[in-house]
Amino acid sequence: MMKKINLIVIIVFFFNLFLWPVLVGASPQQLYQQAIQEAAQGNISRANTRLQAGMQLLAPNHIWYTRMQAASYLLQMRLSQKVTWKPLAPMQQNLAQAYVQQQGVPQASPEWVVGSLATFLPGSGHAYLGLWRDALSAVILVIPMLVLTLWAARRAMGPVTIFFSMITVWLWSGTVFSAVSLAERGSQEEYLFWWKGLWQAAALLGQPW
Repeated sequence: MMKKINLIVIIVFFFNLFLWPVLVGASPQQLYQQAIQEAAQGNISRANTRLQAGMQLLAPNHIWYTRMQAASYLLQMRLSQKVTWKPLAPMQQNLAQAYVQQQGVPQASPEWVVGSLATFLPGSGHAYLGLWRDALSAVILVIPMLVLTLWAARRAMGPVTIFFSMITVWLWSGTVFSAVSLAERGSQEEYLFWWKGLWQAAALLGQPW
């Protein structure tokens, strides 16, 4: 019990000694800018923590409290890739809703559909995504090996059949993985592009990317 108390005392001591003076000594604008810089470097969780800590020092009706709250929520949206803006201030909600009405909402490509198509027919997953060159490459890689496998199996060429079938499975599974990965990456890029526009439409300062 005493060890736990001592640990808590040490944590509180170091917080008061190092972190608290930094938060109190910085202006709300500086705290906000520091958080945006951290988010731009990819430290979104740390940026959120800084924004939340800054909000604790401000009154709810403070202009920088509102900005920090909106920025924190939008950064959380980026992490979870959600599409909602209810916690935003009324003015920012109106701006965000107007942006969504004009730009629409990003529609993620269903990865299970892409994976299923690529599994049943080589190249069809890439074709579903509109990647016709990749679809052609998948067909050229898999179909000839599949034909060779069937040819060897028909002639009862045991070891040769196994060899061709292993290569076919390897290439086919690679095209499935490629299609699913491209679908996932495309959805992420589309959402990020949409999210950047939403950030700017909400009239928030800085660019956390």
